[in-house]
Amino acid sequence: MVIDWENHADGLLLAFDGHKSGPTERHLIPIDDMPQRRRTHFPGVTLFLLVANVFVFVYSVSLGSGYGFFLQSWGLTPAEITTGRDVGVPTAIPVYLTLFTSLFLHAGILHLAGNMIFLWVFGDNVEDTFGHIGFIGFYLACGIVASLFQIISDPMSQIPNVGASGAIAGVLAAYLLLFPGSVVRTLLFIGPFITFTRVSAFLLILVWLVFQLVSALLELGFATDGSSVAFWAHIGGFAAGFAIAAVWKLARHLPLGTGV
Repeated sequence: MVIDWENHADGLLLAFDGHKSGPTERHLIPIDDMPQRRRTHFPGVTLFLLVANVFVFVYSVSLGSGYGFFLQSWGLTPAEITTGRDVGVPTAIPVYLTLFTSLFLHAGILHLAGNMIFLWVFGDNVEDTFGHIGFIGFYLACGIVASLFQIISDPMSQIPNVGASGAIAGVLAAYLLLFPGSVVRTLLFIGPFITFTRVSAFLLILVWLVFQLVSALLELGFATDGSSVAFWAHIGGFAAGFAIAAVWKLARHLPLGTGV
C-alpha cells in the first residue's frame, strides 16, 4: 500500500506502501503456516530479502534528518517514470531503476514489520516450489508490475512510493494457487484480549484481496479516508503473482484448483 506520510523534521511529503489496517490485518497477524507439503530446502532467498529490507531500513533511519530525502531520492515517483526525468529531489540513479530500489525501502518500523511478517510466513514455501533463482525473479517481477499498476492509476503523482507489499501481494497470490488447502496460525486480537487461532489460508488471502479491490474501486472517484494507499499496486502485484503461478502449474500439467 501507499500511505501519505509527512516528515515534520524536513517538511517532505512521502508515500509508502505499508500495510493499512483492514479486515484481516487489523485483527489477525499470521505467525506460521501449515501447508499440505512442507518445504524441503532452506529459504535462503526469503531470508536474504528479509535481511536486505531490515538493513536498508536501519541505514535509512541512521541518516537522521536525511531520512526523508533518502526515501524521496530512492523511492519511486510516478511522475518521474512517466516523464523520464527527476521531479523534486534528484535521484542518485536513473529514474527507472527506482522501480527496483523502491521495493527495499520502508517508511517506518510498523511498515517494515508488517511486510516482513507476511514475507516470512508465505514466502518460504513459494520459494521452495519455484526454486531460489526462480523465486527472486518472481518476487522482483511482481514488485515491478505492482509499481506499474500504481503508476497507471496516477501517472503524474509526485509522491514517492516505497515498500515491498506489491511484491509480497504476488507471493500471496502464488501461495493461494500452490497451497490452497493450507492453514495459517495467527494471533487474534479481540478488544484487549490476544489469543492464537488457525484460519484457512485461502480465506485469509481472499478476504485480503476483496478488501484491496473494494478500496481501489472507491479510490476511482468516491470519498476515501484521506490516506493515499497504493491499492492498485497490491492488485497489480497479486495479478502478476497469480498469472506466473498459473503458468508454472499449467506448464507442469498440474490442475489450478489443487495444491502442489
